[in-house]
Amino acid sequence: MKNNNKVLKFFTYLLLIVWAIIVLFPFYWMILSSIKSYSAYNAEYIPKFFTLAPTFENYINAFTAVPLAKYFTNTLIFTVATTAIMLIVTILAAFAFSRLDFKGKNLLFTLFLSLMMIPNELVVITNFVTITDWSMRNTFMGLILPSVTSVFYIYLLKENFEQIPDELYKAAKIDGTSDFRYLTKVMMPICQPTIVTVVILKAIECWNSYVWPRLITDDSNFFLVSNGIQAIRESGFGRENIPAMMAAVVVISLPLIILFLIFHKKIMAGVSRGGTKG
Repeated sequence: MKNNNKVLKFFTYLLLIVWAIIVLFPFYWMILSSIKSYSAYNAEYIPKFFTLAPTFENYINAFTAVPLAKYFTNTLIFTVATTAIMLIVTILAAFAFSRLDFKGKNLLFTLFLSLMMIPNELVVITNFVTITDWSMRNTFMGLILPSVTSVFYIYLLKENFEQIPDELYKAAKIDGTSDFRYLTKVMMPICQPTIVTVVILKAIECWNSYVWPRLITDDSNFFLVSNGIQAIRESGFGRENIPAMMAAVVVISLPLIILFLIFHKKIMAGVSRGGTKG
């Protein structure tokens, strides 16, 4: 029996190692490409999995070929503002659906959930027409507004809020506590792991935004890092400058990697909490 357990454990760890290599290999290739010179990279007809002459010139080129630092700042503003507004909207909506009683609440929430069935392409088209009609192209507000709500995050928080016993809410109301105070002093602290999860996932989503920023902005003053990466890629004197682009991707990915490493336990706890009831 012990031998069977050891064999099972061996194959389990073996599969985990193989899976880890598969998952981490793109990151290794990204870093490796970023430290290869432009000429060396283009001279490789067969890709090499190592380099004997690493260089950091690509990182310099990434910031000089385009104003990447400015795009980085724009992305930071877009991410922070969008996440903050979305968090306020999501928490208030989740509280209303989980604790307040009003006519047609269940029907309204069902219709609200049905919005998840609409393809993203249709939403992008509608948002583009709306933002254009409101003359908000090439503005931060035009970038931010279409992303300030999320049906999935509202549903996730609603499920968490409903796990809090009704007795706490009734006791708070007897004591004269307002709904807003009960939300901020009781419900939000209890559901902190899920709220942190929502914030991190939304921040990652905003940081990685590509289609909408490329669609709604053609003024470089409002470009995000997604625009910068594409511009760097096209700066290779007639050929794609992949090493410089990879260097930019490494720099841009670092904040997200650090954020995930710091809060990955809270993300797991928040997601697992959202999937349980009672």
